[in-house]
Amino acid sequence: MPILSIETSCDETSAAVVQDGRKVLSNVIASQIDLHRATGGVVPEVAAREHVLKILPVIEQALTEAETTFNEIAAIAVTARPGLIASLLIGTTTANTLALVGQKKIIPVNHITGHIYANWLDHDEAIQFPVVVLTVSGGHNELVLMRGHHDFISLGSTRDDAAGEAFDKVARLIGLPYPGGPEISKLAQQGDPKGYPLPRALLHDGYDFSFSGLKSAVSRLVTSEGNQLHRADLAASFQEAVVDILALKLIQAAQEFQAKEVHLAGGVSANQRLRQLVQERLTYSCPDTRLRFPQKISYCTDNAAMIAASAYFLYQKSPHTYEQWQNVEASTEMEF
Repeated sequence: MPILSIETSCDETSAAVVQDGRKVLSNVIASQIDLHRATGGVVPEVAAREHVLKILPVIEQALTEAETTFNEIAAIAVTARPGLIASLLIGTTTANTLALVGQKKIIPVNHITGHIYANWLDHDEAIQFPVVVLTVSGGHNELVLMRGHHDFISLGSTRDDAAGEAFDKVARLIGLPYPGGPEISKLAQQGDPKGYPLPRALLHDGYDFSFSGLKSAVSRLVTSEGNQLHRADLAASFQEAVVDILALKLIQAAQEFQAKEVHLAGGVSANQRLRQLVQERLTYSCPDTRLRFPQKISYCTDNAAMIAASAYFLYQKSPHTYEQWQNVEASTEMEF
């Protein structure tokens, strides 16, 4: 079942063609990083205007690279929520129009479930449930128990800044360009992760996360240290504080719910130190539990292939829901 998918939840315009939820035939991403680097973050109106310019050429390129015609497409998937509302509207309006004109099934997808299903792309191995998933990026931070396809229980989320957002803000504080995650990770390789004693918000009452206190601690250090600040040590210490808490909560959940697999997803899942630390702690605490993360870095960040994967398994679970065209509406709601 070939699905054409569209992703415009934030600042990446993406379209993909994916066969049966796993085989990626194309995954085209038009990045806006250079555009938003000038302002140190995403300006919603600027992002939306760029989506308008890029979306049709990106869709055409995705079909061309997949060597697939629009007539051969079985369904259209689109990110409907959550995200920047102006950006989402570009994607949903385009998908609605294409599906109506072409008489195609249309499948709305939650962006976060898209990240979760990035771990199904480009391999045929059977994934064993239950799975505990940590999906974490600039806009969201979720710890999820997955008991089956599209059977999710939210265990915890961020109470303030998401980890990726904290990376971006701390990068700005120490003079690194946007986006901050890759820049801090690169600088941290030259630093001492014990160079600065930074706080960890454990939040003992559950699986929620908090990174605002850590960000504030970094801000105070930058102000107090001035020219004496060792940026590489601070980058390494900050990164270690973030991944320490993420790994701790993830392993605790895997133990409590007897997970057969643990998955990392979202932009921060590309962080090599996070992958390393989770694997080390899994080996020690849950040696029979498998760790997975997306096969390619491009599947960690926002992309349309993951949206097609999520849509395919939604359709398989309830095909009658998508038999007739429906008007997909954009929303900022987070719920699965």
